[in-house]
Amino acid sequence: MFDFDMLGIAPSLHEALQKSGFKEPTPIQAKAIPLALEGHDILGLAQTGTGKTLAFGLPLVDGLLNQPGKPEPKTVKALILAPTRELVNQIAESLRPLTLGTKLRITTVVGGQSIGRQIATLARGVDILVATPGRLIDLMDRRSVDLSQTRQLVLDEADQMLDLGFIHALRKIAPQLGTPRQTMLFSATMPKQMEELSRAYLTDPRKVQVAPPGKAADKVTQCVHFLDKGDKPRKLREILSNDLDALTIVFARTKHGAEKLMKGLVADGYKAASIHGNKSQGQRDRAIKAFRDGEVRTLVATDVAARGIDIPGVSYVINYDLPEVADNYVHRIGRTARAGREGEAIAFCAEDEVDLLTQIEKVMKIEVPVASGTRPQGTGGGRSMGQRRANGGGQRRGGHGGKSFGGGQKGHGAQGHGQPSGQAKRPRRRRVAA
Repeated sequence: MFDFDMLGIAPSLHEALQKSGFKEPTPIQAKAIPLALEGHDILGLAQTGTGKTLAFGLPLVDGLLNQPGKPEPKTVKALILAPTRELVNQIAESLRPLTLGTKLRITTVVGGQSIGRQIATLARGVDILVATPGRLIDLMDRRSVDLSQTRQLVLDEADQMLDLGFIHALRKIAPQLGTPRQTMLFSATMPKQMEELSRAYLTDPRKVQVAPPGKAADKVTQCVHFLDKGDKPRKLREILSNDLDALTIVFARTKHGAEKLMKGLVADGYKAASIHGNKSQGQRDRAIKAFRDGEVRTLVATDVAARGIDIPGVSYVINYDLPEVADNYVHRIGRTARAGREGEAIAFCAEDEVDLLTQIEKVMKIEVPVASGTRPQGTGGGRSMGQRRANGGGQRRGGHGGKSFGGGQKGHGAQGHGQPSGQAKRPRRRRVAA
């Protein structure tokens, strides 16, 4: 069996992985880690949930273990940039077990938290800094951080860095970094601009790809319900009531919509919370913790959470509103079927969202199987039913009958917005252990 010991990492890291339950590397880890350990710049492409964090984290920590000595005040040895607060926290949590028993220190800086406290922490110097670009720029402007000794840079979810604001931040941050340095870019999708980003910030990179860009994890079962927009609340409650104990993430398009949806679910007796840009960092952290601990079963979110939640127990992702950017669909449904588990991704498609679904199917090169309603003529990827079934498109939790736009059927276990406590539960599907 191919294991982490064969990758050439430090013995202490191999022991830390064993204690954390990691026995063998994922494909992206097996390909990227040896190249990174040799000092190459890396352009890594793999669908979300396949272990990209360890793919860059293991060689990064291994390299720092070979660099004795404390960082000087305000300096940073290794910098990891991520687009959202949630992703920053998730990366740090994933890497901290690797540094137990060592002198390496991991620090996070994100917006929404005390900048004074962050300044005090950085004043002592840090080995690994995980940051959102905006807050890092704030600290640089205050001369509270010195990047001149930073020799390792990681851009996680690099395609999100292509957002106009992040590009400007990157252009301001990169010249301040030390040289020579090793740079690693990791992403689940590969927009055309990524090649330009790679040429600008990587030197003779090794491209590592284990799945076509835009492809969902293999164990995600997908389906779509075609229905009127006004039928979405009823359909959501119907689906949630079929498995009240499951952890489910519901994606809404806007902050106001997410909050209104969450409050409606809570009023109807569902254990729900929300995270979006209008929430403080403390509120977002508490909501995710409650969701992770099972105190909250339904988390309503905007795309701020599509790349920052790494909770293996998420069974279902429901796209209440389809995303306006097709690539975001890949990241949303990647919140389930993590760490080798199975998961289901259910999409709602109203009449004004058909074009969005078409773009999603074009990016993913599939036709999402229909669970209810009727696909409008002239849409879809033109794949046969046999191909769709091979794609994993059964009708399990989301597979209720129904009519197309304007004709959604009532009933099926939920009546309107009623309380879930009296609902009959269907047998839960078999869960696959990690």
